[in-house]
Amino acid sequence: MKKHTEFVKGMRMNRKRFARGVAVAAGFFFLCTVPESARGQSNTPSPESTPPKPAPVARTRRVPSKGDDFAGLKYTDEQKEKIQEIHQNFKSRMDDVVKDKKLTADQRDAMLEGYVRMERGQVYNVLTPEQQKEVRERIRARRVAEQEAKKPSPPKK
Repeated sequence: MKKHTEFVKGMRMNRKRFARGVAVAAGFFFLCTVPESARGQSNTPSPESTPPKPAPVARTRRVPSKGDDFAGLKYTDEQKEKIQEIHQNFKSRMDDVVKDKKLTADQRDAMLEGYVRMERGQVYNVLTPEQQKEVRERIRARRVAEQEAKKPSPPKK
């Protein structure tokens, strides 16, 4: 008697498992066969929506003051080679970003800015400790000057 009860219980569990599988398969089938309009989606653009304009392909210009942080440093031949290699590597990456039509203007600008920062960081790591100190001092001085320029002038009496 006990075996029969276990057998019936097992059959019920198998039926439930089978029914659940059939329900999932049927739901998937109907989901795939229902017309798109019934799901509230359509491939035709509505008259109100306009397609997004492609972003301009021009590369953004670097802030000139940032490039001056490394200007005037005396590089060794080895440093020049490494820096040139870094510039070539990032130039190809940046060109790929500029040519990528899938990116919006904001995405493109953000990626280009990120690559510029990465490039500057790698160039900085090539420098000697003395050169790094000089660059840090230039950056600090530039930031102080930028902060001073942002401060409102006191009102005149």
